[in-house]
Amino acid sequence: MDQIGAVAVLADPVRRRLYEAVAEATTPIGREEAARLAAVPVHSARFHLDKLVDAGLLEVSFARLTGRSGPGAGRPAKLYRRGAGEVAVSLPRRGYDLVGGVLAAALERALGGADITGALRDEARSRGRASGTSYDGSGSADELDRATAVLASEGFEPQRLADEVCLRNCPFDSLARQHTELVCGVNLDFVAGVLEGLGCASAQARLQPDAEHCCVRVHAD
Repeated sequence: MDQIGAVAVLADPVRRRLYEAVAEATTPIGREEAARLAAVPVHSARFHLDKLVDAGLLEVSFARLTGRSGPGAGRPAKLYRRGAGEVAVSLPRRGYDLVGGVLAAALERALGGADITGALRDEARSRGRASGTSYDGSGSADELDRATAVLASEGFEPQRLADEVCLRNCPFDSLARQHTELVCGVNLDFVAGVLEGLGCASAQARLQPDAEHCCVRVHAD
């Protein structure tokens, strides 16, 4: 299905809630769990989930949720996870305007004689710092909670873990695949700038490449 068709599928509020429930899960989930998280009746969830699969927004796998195998283990359950395809409007959200602005400003400075590497770092960090400074909930005592809130607003889909924040989405995904070192460096400096803008004393941004997540994680040192 094309981009317009995929967006049309999500115009249905029930499908949108089911999509979000599956997309936010850290592992593939079954129909019952998706229905529970989306507050949708189980008997209607299958129809809507299959529509999302047909649109390429979700993918299917099969596994026995009990972990048992062999005779008597039962049939494998049908599990859903977010599809690899990208819907340009916001699923997952992308922010090429941000990285494009960083690159353009850095190039401008480089044409004026500045070191391009330093200009990139400064521009990315400055924009992240502005994002952190503008956060209106900075009074929270927990640095990782504050970082999670700001990074969520920037499209990183942060997941708060015990002592770190994992970023489940790279807003610059297509560029990162083609120019990994450059874009991951921009990501790192932007997130570091967010932490500075929030006034974080212990939270640190670190490069931690992972095929399933953004290359940057935030750790509480």
